[in-house]
Amino acid sequence: MENFAQKVVVISGATRGIGKAIAESFLKAEAYVVGIYAGNTAAARQFELDYSRFSSQFELVQCDVSVADEVQQLFTKLELKFDSIDILINNAGIRRDSVLALMASEDWNRVIDINLSGTYLMCKQAVLLMMKKRYGRIINITSPVAHLGFVGQANYAASKAGQIALTKTLAKEIAKKKITVNCVSPGFIATDFINDLSPEQVSSYKKMVPMRRFGKPAEIAESVLFLASDRAAYITGAVLEISGGL
Repeated sequence: MENFAQKVVVISGATRGIGKAIAESFLKAEAYVVGIYAGNTAAARQFELDYSRFSSQFELVQCDVSVADEVQQLFTKLELKFDSIDILINNAGIRRDSVLALMASEDWNRVIDINLSGTYLMCKQAVLLMMKKRYGRIINITSPVAHLGFVGQANYAASKAGQIALTKTLAKEIAKKKITVNCVSPGFIATDFINDLSPEQVSSYKKMVPMRRFGKPAEIAESVLFLASDRAAYITGAVLEISGGL
């Protein structure tokens, strides 16, 4: 396992699903984790209980990544405490599915605000800190839906495609600063993010996956740790798809 001792890692959507698995992997690799959550205090309390043995290595901070003032305040506090950060994982994301003709404007806007604008706001503040020591790793969690398209997910697909475009552009802008920016693109992963799928949908989606199974959160976490490591120093602007061949 990679060792991330002395590294400060900021993870949005850190208390559940893929984000929780990523946080766990960084904790085991001796990093200091700043876990961001939007408002699910029950999940935050459970995270603290589950990882109490790492209590000196993490803190949880409530922040809505779609609100510019909250994100700026978050990074002001991080700068005061750590001066800079080393790694940012933009994992926060939501779905509000509906066919486009019937999609409420508020559902379109909220998905774009959190998934895409949240990534922009977090990246913007992180880059300003990372440039201070000319080092950083930014990893944005996107989705194969960005290029596949799924019925009822026009808002989600648009937000994820936007993340990829943002990633590729930002990677070019800051490559000379020794800051890499990449995407990890998980397919169907067994988390509560897809708990609203019916048994029929689960069966149908598994048939779409050549490996005939959903992925595990830990399998995503391993790829994130690789891209955050020094072994991936020459990888930037890339999209690593982990989808079982979807």
